Amino acid sequence: MIILSPWLLTEEGKYEFRQGKDAEKEAAQVAARCPHFQPDEEEEQVADENCSCYNCRYRRWTQESFLCLKL
Repeated sequence: MIILSPWLLTEEGKYEFRQGKDAEKEAAQVAARCPHFQPDEEEEQVADENCSCYNCRYRRWTQESFLCLKL
């Protein structure tokens, strides 16, 4: 079995979420295991699941997905 990391390393050395902007289940699973997760301000949250990378204060949106500023 091959297990892929949920992250792509960009040319700039940043970590971008491999699944994009429409993978709520996967983003919640990653956030549940992340020691850096901190919920963003309520008005900035976009996912139904509170503990989700999509709702983390350390994510920055990109055109296709988001970057994690803590990795």
